Amino acid sequence: MKWDLFRKTIGGILLVSLIAIGFIKPIHEYIDLPKNVTMFSGEHQSFAQPQAVTATVMKGENVAVTTENKGITVQAQTAGKNEVLMEFAGFPIKKVNVNVLKDFKVIPGGQSIGVKLNTLGVLVVGHHLVSTEQGKLSPGEEAGIQVGDIITKINGKKIKNMSDVAPFVQSAGESGKPLHVSVQRDHTVFNTDLKPLQDKSEKSYKLGLYIRDSAAGIGTMTFYDPKSHKYGALGHVISDMDTKKPIVVEDGQIVRSTVTSIEKGSNGNPGEKLARFSSDREIIGNIVRNSPFGIFGKLHHGLDNGLLEKPMPIALSNQVKEGPAQILTVVDGDQVEKYDIEIVSTIPQKFPATKGMVIKVTDPKLLAKTGGIVQGMSGSPIIQDGKLIGAVTHVFVNDPTSGYGVHIEWMLHEAGIDIYGNDEHKAS
Repeated sequence: MKWDLFRKTIGGILLVSLIAIGFIKPIHEYIDLPKNVTMFSGEHQSFAQPQAVTATVMKGENVAVTTENKGITVQAQTAGKNEVLMEFAGFPIKKVNVNVLKDFKVIPGGQSIGVKLNTLGVLVVGHHLVSTEQGKLSPGEEAGIQVGDIITKINGKKIKNMSDVAPFVQSAGESGKPLHVSVQRDHTVFNTDLKPLQDKSEKSYKLGLYIRDSAAGIGTMTFYDPKSHKYGALGHVISDMDTKKPIVVEDGQIVRSTVTSIEKGSNGNPGEKLARFSSDREIIGNIVRNSPFGIFGKLHHGLDNGLLEKPMPIALSNQVKEGPAQILTVVDGDQVEKYDIEIVSTIPQKFPATKGMVIKVTDPKLLAKTGGIVQGMSGSPIIQDGKLIGAVTHVFVNDPTSGYGVHIEWMLHEAGIDIYGNDEHKAS
Protein backbone atom coordinates (compact mmCIF):
# COMPACT_ATOMS: atom_id res chain seq x y z
CA MET A 1 0.00 0.00 0.00
CA LYS A 2 2.76 2.46 0.96
CA TRP A 3 4.63 1.61 -2.25
CA ASP A 4 1.53 2.24 -4.39
CA LEU A 5 0.96 5.56 -2.67
CA PHE A 6 4.60 6.56 -3.19
CA ARG A 7 4.47 5.57 -6.86
CA LYS A 8 1.28 7.58 -7.45
CA THR A 9 2.76 10.59 -5.66
CA ILE A 10 5.91 10.52 -7.79
CA GLY A 11 3.82 10.04 -10.92
CA GLY A 12 1.66 13.05 -10.01
CA ILE A 13 4.73 15.22 -9.41
CA LEU A 14 6.21 14.25 -12.79
CA LEU A 15 2.92 14.93 -14.57
CA VAL A 16 2.57 18.35 -12.97
CA SER A 17 6.20 19.09 -13.84
CA LEU A 18 5.69 18.19 -17.50
CA ILE A 19 2.58 20.35 -17.69
CA ALA A 20 4.38 23.21 -15.97
CA ILE A 21 7.27 22.99 -18.45
CA GLY A 22 4.78 23.63 -21.25
CA PHE A 23 3.86 26.94 -19.61
CA ILE A 24 7.44 28.16 -19.23
CA LYS A 25 7.71 31.11 -21.61
CA PRO A 26 10.88 30.01 -23.47
CA ILE A 27 9.47 26.55 -24.15
CA HIS A 28 6.03 27.85 -25.03
CA GLU A 29 7.44 30.32 -27.57
CA TYR A 30 9.66 27.77 -29.25
CA ILE A 31 6.92 25.15 -29.45
CA ASP A 32 5.05 27.73 -31.55
CA LEU A 33 7.91 27.94 -34.08
CA PRO A 34 7.20 26.43 -37.52
CA LYS A 35 8.47 22.94 -38.10
CA ASN A 36 9.73 23.85 -41.55
CA VAL A 37 11.46 26.99 -42.84
CA THR A 38 12.28 27.59 -46.52
CA MET A 39 14.71 30.31 -47.59
CA PHE A 40 16.84 31.25 -50.57
CA SER A 41 20.63 31.19 -50.23
CA GLY A 42 21.93 34.46 -48.83
CA GLU A 43 18.75 35.15 -46.83
CA HIS A 44 18.33 35.05 -43.08
CA GLN A 45 15.45 34.66 -40.66
CA SER A 46 15.41 35.78 -37.04
CA PHE A 47 13.50 34.49 -34.04
CA ALA A 48 13.03 36.00 -30.60
CA GLN A 49 15.41 34.51 -28.06
CA PRO A 50 14.03 33.77 -24.60
CA GLN A 51 16.66 33.39 -21.90
CA ALA A 52 18.52 30.10 -21.60
CA VAL A 53 17.49 28.91 -25.09
CA THR A 54 20.24 27.86 -27.48
CA ALA A 55 20.19 26.83 -31.15
CA THR A 56 22.51 24.34 -32.82
CA VAL A 57 22.94 23.35 -36.46
CA MET A 58 22.60 19.59 -36.62
CA LYS A 59 24.71 18.84 -39.70
CA GLY A 60 26.67 20.35 -42.57
CA GLU A 61 27.64 23.95 -43.20
CA ASN A 62 24.96 25.27 -45.56
CA VAL A 63 23.19 26.89 -42.60
CA ALA A 64 24.70 29.04 -39.86
CA VAL A 65 23.16 30.15 -36.56
CA THR A 66 24.09 33.22 -34.57
CA THR A 67 22.79 34.09 -31.10
CA GLU A 68 22.54 37.61 -29.79
CA ASN A 69 20.64 39.33 -27.02
CA LYS A 70 17.86 40.26 -29.42
CA GLY A 71 17.34 36.81 -30.90
CA ILE A 72 18.53 33.84 -32.87
CA THR A 73 19.28 34.29 -36.57
CA VAL A 74 19.36 31.43 -39.09
CA GLN A 75 21.54 32.31 -42.07
CA ALA A 76 21.01 30.38 -45.33
CA GLN A 77 24.36 30.02 -47.05
CA THR A 78 24.18 27.38 -49.79
CA ALA A 79 21.40 25.21 -51.21
CA GLY A 80 20.49 22.10 -49.27
CA LYS A 81 18.53 20.81 -46.30
CA ASN A 82 19.47 21.01 -42.64
CA GLU A 83 18.06 20.96 -39.14
CA VAL A 84 18.34 23.44 -36.28
CA LEU A 85 17.80 22.13 -32.76
CA MET A 86 16.42 24.46 -30.09
CA GLU A 87 17.31 23.57 -26.49
CA PHE A 88 16.27 24.87 -23.08
CA ALA A 89 18.54 24.12 -20.13
CA GLY A 90 20.05 21.24 -22.09
CA PHE A 91 16.69 19.72 -23.04
CA PRO A 92 15.64 19.66 -26.73
CA ILE A 93 12.31 21.44 -27.18
CA LYS A 94 12.06 22.06 -30.92
CA LYS A 95 13.60 20.88 -34.19
CA VAL A 96 13.25 23.19 -37.19
CA ASN A 97 13.79 21.74 -40.67
CA VAL A 98 15.55 24.31 -42.86
CA ASN A 99 15.37 24.03 -46.64
CA VAL A 100 17.74 26.37 -48.48
CA LEU A 101 16.91 27.02 -52.14
CA LYS A 102 19.28 28.27 -54.83
CA ASP A 103 19.28 32.00 -55.38
CA PHE A 104 16.60 32.74 -57.97
CA LYS A 105 15.71 35.97 -59.80
CA VAL A 106 13.35 37.07 -62.57
CA ILE A 107 12.76 40.35 -64.38
CA PRO A 108 9.53 42.06 -63.26
CA GLY A 109 7.02 43.10 -65.93
CA GLY A 110 4.36 45.78 -65.79
CA GLN A 111 4.02 46.21 -69.57
CA SER A 112 0.59 46.31 -71.17
CA ILE A 113 0.20 43.36 -73.53
CA GLY A 114 -2.33 42.28 -76.12
CA VAL A 115 -3.49 38.68 -75.86
CA LYS A 116 -4.92 36.42 -78.56
CA LEU A 117 -5.99 32.88 -77.69
CA ASN A 118 -6.81 30.18 -80.22
CA THR A 119 -9.16 27.59 -78.81
CA LEU A 120 -8.73 23.84 -79.00
CA GLY A 121 -11.14 23.20 -81.89
CA VAL A 122 -14.18 25.49 -82.07
CA LEU A 123 -16.06 26.59 -78.96
CA VAL A 124 -19.85 26.39 -78.88
CA VAL A 125 -21.14 29.67 -77.42
CA GLY A 126 -24.87 29.35 -78.20
CA HIS A 127 -27.73 27.67 -80.05
CA HIS A 128 -30.00 29.09 -82.74
CA LEU A 129 -33.04 27.77 -84.60
CA VAL A 130 -32.97 26.87 -88.30
CA SER A 131 -36.21 27.61 -90.20
CA THR A 132 -37.04 24.45 -92.18
CA GLU A 133 -40.11 23.09 -93.94
CA GLN A 134 -40.75 21.00 -90.81
CA GLY A 135 -40.51 23.99 -88.47
CA LYS A 136 -37.79 25.68 -86.44
CA LEU A 137 -35.15 23.26 -85.17
CA SER A 138 -31.61 23.36 -83.74
CA PRO A 139 -29.64 20.36 -85.04
CA GLY A 140 -26.80 21.02 -82.61
CA GLU A 141 -29.08 21.04 -79.59
CA GLU A 142 -30.83 17.85 -80.73
CA ALA A 143 -27.42 16.18 -81.07
CA GLY A 144 -26.79 16.87 -77.38
CA ILE A 145 -24.18 19.57 -77.90
CA GLN A 146 -24.19 22.16 -75.10
CA VAL A 147 -22.90 25.68 -74.68
CA GLY A 148 -19.27 25.46 -73.57
CA ASP A 149 -18.57 22.26 -75.52
CA ILE A 150 -15.60 22.17 -77.90
CA ILE A 151 -15.90 20.51 -81.32
CA THR A 152 -12.46 18.98 -81.93
CA LYS A 153 -13.07 16.65 -84.91
CA ILE A 154 -15.59 16.22 -87.74
CA ASN A 155 -15.59 12.90 -89.62
CA GLY A 156 -12.23 12.10 -88.01
CA LYS A 157 -10.55 15.31 -89.22
CA LYS A 158 -9.14 17.75 -86.67
CA ILE A 159 -10.92 21.11 -86.51
CA LYS A 160 -8.72 24.14 -85.82
CA ASN A 161 -10.92 27.10 -86.72
CA MET A 162 -14.37 28.09 -87.92
CA SER A 163 -13.40 28.03 -91.60
CA ASP A 164 -12.71 24.30 -91.26
CA VAL A 165 -16.37 23.62 -90.41
CA ALA A 166 -18.19 25.12 -93.41
CA PRO A 167 -17.05 22.59 -96.09
CA PHE A 168 -18.17 19.67 -93.90
CA VAL A 169 -21.58 21.26 -93.31
CA GLN A 170 -22.19 21.92 -96.99
CA SER A 171 -21.08 18.42 -98.05
CA ALA A 172 -23.19 16.68 -95.38
CA GLY A 173 -26.21 18.81 -96.23
CA GLU A 174 -26.06 17.91 -99.90
CA SER A 175 -25.51 14.20 -99.25
CA GLY A 176 -28.06 13.98 -96.48
CA LYS A 177 -25.58 12.12 -94.29
CA PRO A 178 -24.96 13.24 -90.68
CA LEU A 179 -21.59 14.49 -89.51
CA HIS A 180 -19.68 12.36 -86.99
CA VAL A 181 -18.56 14.91 -84.43
CA SER A 182 -16.06 14.56 -81.55
CA VAL A 183 -16.89 16.88 -78.66
CA GLN A 184 -14.86 17.75 -75.57
CA ARG A 185 -16.84 18.68 -72.49
CA ASP A 186 -14.76 19.62 -69.46
CA HIS A 187 -12.31 16.68 -69.22
CA THR A 188 -14.29 14.10 -71.20
CA VAL A 189 -14.70 13.46 -74.94
CA PHE A 190 -17.75 11.95 -76.60
CA ASN A 191 -18.99 11.41 -80.16
CA THR A 192 -22.35 12.33 -81.62
CA ASP A 193 -24.04 12.52 -85.00
CA LEU A 194 -25.00 15.99 -86.19
CA LYS A 195 -27.17 16.44 -89.28
CA PRO A 196 -27.16 19.91 -90.90
CA LEU A 197 -30.54 21.33 -91.92
CA GLN A 198 -31.28 23.68 -94.80
CA ASP A 199 -32.63 27.11 -93.93
CA LYS A 200 -35.65 27.61 -96.18
CA SER A 201 -35.12 31.33 -96.58
CA GLU A 202 -31.32 31.41 -97.02
CA LYS A 203 -31.11 28.03 -98.83
CA SER A 204 -27.93 27.19 -96.91
CA TYR A 205 -27.20 24.34 -94.53
CA LYS A 206 -26.74 25.14 -90.84
CA LEU A 207 -25.89 23.40 -87.57
CA GLY A 208 -27.96 25.58 -85.28
CA LEU A 209 -24.81 26.47 -83.31
CA TYR A 210 -22.93 29.70 -82.64
CA ILE A 211 -19.20 28.91 -82.57
CA ARG A 212 -15.97 30.79 -81.89
CA ASP A 213 -12.33 29.87 -82.46
CA SER A 214 -10.40 32.66 -80.76
CA ALA A 215 -10.52 35.37 -78.10
CA ALA A 216 -8.60 38.61 -77.67
CA GLY A 217 -8.02 41.14 -74.91
CA ILE A 218 -5.41 43.03 -72.95
CA GLY A 219 -3.59 42.42 -69.69
CA THR A 220 -0.31 43.03 -67.91
CA MET A 221 2.98 41.14 -67.99
CA THR A 222 4.05 39.86 -64.55
CA PHE A 223 7.54 38.41 -64.97
CA TYR A 224 10.11 37.17 -67.47
CA ASP A 225 12.82 34.60 -66.75
CA PRO A 226 15.91 35.58 -68.78
CA LYS A 227 17.38 32.06 -68.55
CA SER A 228 14.44 30.01 -69.83
CA HIS A 229 12.64 32.88 -71.68
CA LYS A 230 9.44 31.81 -69.91
CA TYR A 231 6.95 34.43 -68.78
CA GLY A 232 3.76 34.74 -66.77
CA ALA A 233 0.98 37.32 -67.12
CA LEU A 234 -2.56 38.24 -65.98
CA GLY A 235 -2.55 36.22 -62.74
CA HIS A 236 -5.95 34.67 -63.47
CA VAL A 237 -7.62 32.44 -66.05
CA ILE A 238 -9.13 33.85 -69.27
CA SER A 239 -12.76 32.75 -69.63
CA ASP A 240 -15.04 33.03 -72.64
CA MET A 241 -17.33 36.04 -72.31
CA ASP A 242 -20.43 34.04 -73.32
CA THR A 243 -19.93 30.63 -71.69
CA LYS A 244 -18.06 32.02 -68.63
CA LYS A 245 -15.89 28.90 -68.79
CA PRO A 246 -12.06 28.87 -69.00
CA ILE A 247 -10.84 28.81 -72.59
CA VAL A 248 -9.05 25.58 -73.47
CA VAL A 249 -6.03 26.80 -75.41
CA GLU A 250 -4.60 25.23 -78.54
CA ASP A 251 -2.06 28.05 -78.88
CA GLY A 252 -1.90 31.82 -78.79
CA GLN A 253 0.23 34.92 -79.08
CA ILE A 254 1.02 38.05 -77.12
CA VAL A 255 1.85 41.43 -78.66
CA ARG A 256 2.69 44.85 -77.29
CA SER A 257 -0.26 47.11 -76.55
CA THR A 258 -0.72 50.80 -75.82
CA VAL A 259 -3.16 52.18 -73.23
CA THR A 260 -5.28 54.86 -74.89
CA SER A 261 -7.57 55.86 -72.01
CA ILE A 262 -8.98 54.80 -68.63
CA GLU A 263 -12.59 54.30 -67.63
CA LYS A 264 -12.35 55.21 -63.96
CA GLY A 265 -13.72 52.75 -61.43
CA SER A 266 -16.38 53.45 -58.82
CA ASN A 267 -18.46 51.44 -56.36
CA GLY A 268 -20.27 48.74 -58.35
CA ASN A 269 -18.22 49.53 -61.47
CA PRO A 270 -14.58 48.38 -61.47
CA GLY A 271 -13.49 50.47 -64.47
CA GLU A 272 -11.31 49.42 -67.38
CA LYS A 273 -8.11 50.13 -69.29
CA LEU A 274 -8.82 50.88 -72.94
CA ALA A 275 -5.93 49.86 -75.14
CA ARG A 276 -5.03 48.92 -78.69
CA PHE A 277 -2.58 46.41 -80.06
CA SER A 278 0.62 48.08 -81.22
CA SER A 279 0.54 49.08 -84.87
CA ASP A 280 3.35 46.73 -85.93
CA ARG A 281 1.44 43.74 -84.45
CA GLU A 282 4.80 42.15 -83.69
CA ILE A 283 4.31 38.83 -81.89
CA ILE A 284 6.57 38.95 -78.84
CA GLY A 285 5.71 35.55 -77.41
CA ASN A 286 3.48 32.50 -77.54
CA ILE A 287 0.81 31.18 -75.17
CA VAL A 288 0.90 27.53 -74.18
CA ARG A 289 -1.14 27.55 -70.98
CA ASN A 290 -4.26 29.30 -69.68
CA SER A 291 -4.68 28.41 -66.01
CA PRO A 292 -6.27 29.82 -62.83
CA PHE A 293 -2.92 31.55 -62.21
CA GLY A 294 -2.65 33.34 -65.57
CA ILE A 295 -1.32 32.76 -69.06
CA PHE A 296 2.12 31.32 -69.68
CA GLY A 297 4.51 30.69 -72.54
CA LYS A 298 7.85 31.86 -73.92
CA LEU A 299 9.00 35.24 -75.20
CA HIS A 300 10.85 35.45 -78.49
CA HIS A 301 13.28 37.97 -76.99
CA GLY A 302 13.84 39.97 -73.81
CA LEU A 303 11.24 42.45 -72.67
CA ASP A 304 12.33 45.49 -70.63
CA ASN A 305 9.91 47.64 -68.67
CA GLY A 306 12.13 50.74 -68.71
CA LEU A 307 11.98 50.99 -64.91
CA LEU A 308 13.33 47.84 -63.24
CA GLU A 309 15.34 46.02 -65.87
CA LYS A 310 17.63 43.87 -63.70
CA PRO A 311 16.64 40.43 -62.40
CA MET A 312 14.96 40.70 -58.99
CA PRO A 313 14.70 38.09 -56.20
CA ILE A 314 11.31 36.65 -55.37
CA ALA A 315 9.54 36.01 -52.07
CA LEU A 316 7.82 32.75 -51.18
CA SER A 317 4.25 32.92 -49.91
CA ASN A 318 5.40 32.52 -46.29
CA GLN A 319 7.80 35.48 -46.66
CA VAL A 320 5.17 38.04 -47.74
CA LYS A 321 4.09 40.36 -44.93
CA GLU A 322 1.40 42.91 -44.32
CA GLY A 323 2.43 46.50 -44.97
CA PRO A 324 3.62 48.81 -47.77
CA ALA A 325 4.34 47.52 -51.26
CA GLN A 326 4.26 48.76 -54.88
CA ILE A 327 2.79 47.63 -58.18
CA LEU A 328 4.17 48.16 -61.69
CA THR A 329 1.60 48.96 -64.38
CA VAL A 330 0.73 51.18 -67.36
CA VAL A 331 -2.07 53.75 -67.26
CA ASP A 332 -1.01 55.93 -70.19
CA GLY A 333 0.65 54.91 -73.45
CA ASP A 334 3.26 52.25 -72.88
CA GLN A 335 5.17 53.73 -69.93
CA VAL A 336 5.47 51.44 -66.90
CA GLU A 337 5.23 53.30 -63.58
CA LYS A 338 5.46 52.33 -59.91
CA TYR A 339 2.52 52.98 -57.56
CA ASP A 340 2.10 52.52 -53.80
CA ILE A 341 -0.24 49.91 -52.36
CA GLU A 342 -0.77 48.23 -48.99
CA ILE A 343 -0.77 44.48 -48.36
CA VAL A 344 -3.84 44.31 -46.11
CA SER A 345 -3.60 40.56 -45.47
CA THR A 346 -1.58 37.61 -46.75
CA ILE A 347 -1.96 33.85 -46.47
CA PRO A 348 1.26 31.74 -46.32
CA GLN A 349 -0.12 29.00 -48.57
CA LYS A 350 1.47 25.54 -48.56
CA PHE A 351 -0.13 24.51 -51.85
CA PRO A 352 -0.94 26.46 -55.04
CA ALA A 353 -4.07 28.58 -54.59
CA THR A 354 -5.37 31.85 -55.95
CA LYS A 355 -6.28 34.92 -53.87
CA GLY A 356 -3.27 34.71 -51.56
CA MET A 357 -3.28 38.42 -50.72
CA VAL A 358 -5.71 41.28 -50.20
CA ILE A 359 -4.27 44.58 -51.47
CA LYS A 360 -5.36 48.19 -51.34
CA VAL A 361 -4.24 51.03 -53.62
CA THR A 362 -2.94 53.98 -51.58
CA ASP A 363 -1.13 55.99 -54.25
CA PRO A 364 -2.95 59.35 -54.74
CA LYS A 365 -1.83 59.61 -58.37
CA LEU A 366 -3.18 56.19 -59.31
CA LEU A 367 -6.44 56.74 -57.38
CA ALA A 368 -6.99 60.03 -59.21
CA LYS A 369 -6.33 58.40 -62.59
CA THR A 370 -8.13 55.05 -62.26
CA GLY A 371 -10.06 55.04 -58.98
CA GLY A 372 -8.04 51.98 -57.94
CA ILE A 373 -7.77 48.60 -59.65
CA VAL A 374 -9.30 48.42 -63.14
CA GLN A 375 -9.76 45.66 -65.72
CA GLY A 376 -6.59 45.25 -67.75
CA MET A 377 -4.44 45.79 -64.64
CA SER A 378 -4.51 42.05 -63.88
CA GLY A 379 -0.98 40.69 -63.82
CA SER A 380 0.62 43.91 -62.58
CA PRO A 381 3.63 42.73 -60.53
CA ILE A 382 3.66 43.43 -56.78
CA ILE A 383 7.02 44.45 -55.26
CA GLN A 384 7.84 44.42 -51.54
CA ASP A 385 11.24 45.08 -49.94
CA GLY A 386 13.00 44.73 -53.28
CA LYS A 387 11.41 41.36 -54.07
CA LEU A 388 8.74 40.27 -56.54
CA ILE A 389 6.00 38.77 -54.36
CA GLY A 390 2.98 38.36 -56.66
CA ALA A 391 0.54 39.90 -59.11
CA VAL A 392 -2.74 41.80 -59.03
CA THR A 393 -5.66 39.52 -60.01
CA HIS A 394 -9.17 40.74 -59.14
CA VAL A 395 -10.83 43.95 -57.97
CA PHE A 396 -13.55 44.17 -55.33
CA VAL A 397 -16.65 45.31 -57.21
CA ASN A 398 -17.96 47.33 -54.26
CA ASP A 399 -14.53 48.82 -53.47
CA PRO A 400 -12.37 49.43 -56.58
CA THR A 401 -9.46 50.59 -54.40
CA SER A 402 -9.02 47.01 -53.15
CA GLY A 403 -8.63 43.56 -54.63
CA TYR A 404 -6.80 40.24 -54.59
CA GLY A 405 -3.27 39.25 -55.43
CA VAL A 406 -1.73 35.86 -56.23
CA HIS A 407 1.63 34.76 -54.82
CA ILE A 408 4.44 34.72 -57.38
CA GLU A 409 5.50 31.27 -56.13
CA TRP A 410 2.44 29.69 -57.77
CA MET A 411 2.75 31.63 -61.03
CA LEU A 412 6.32 30.38 -61.40
CA HIS A 413 5.11 26.85 -60.70
CA GLU A 414 2.47 27.15 -63.44
CA ALA A 415 5.08 28.50 -65.86
CA GLY A 416 7.10 25.32 -65.38
CA ILE A 417 9.96 27.15 -63.65
CA ASP A 418 11.60 25.12 -60.91
CA ILE A 419 12.70 27.13 -57.87
CA TYR A 420 12.85 24.18 -55.47
CA GLY A 421 15.80 22.29 -56.93
CA ASN A 422 13.67 19.55 -58.50
CA ASP A 423 13.42 18.53 -62.14
CA GLU A 424 11.80 21.17 -64.31
CA HIS A 425 8.03 20.82 -64.65
CA LYS A 426 6.60 19.17 -67.74
CA ALA A 427 3.82 21.75 -68.17
CA SER A 428 5.93 23.97 -70.36
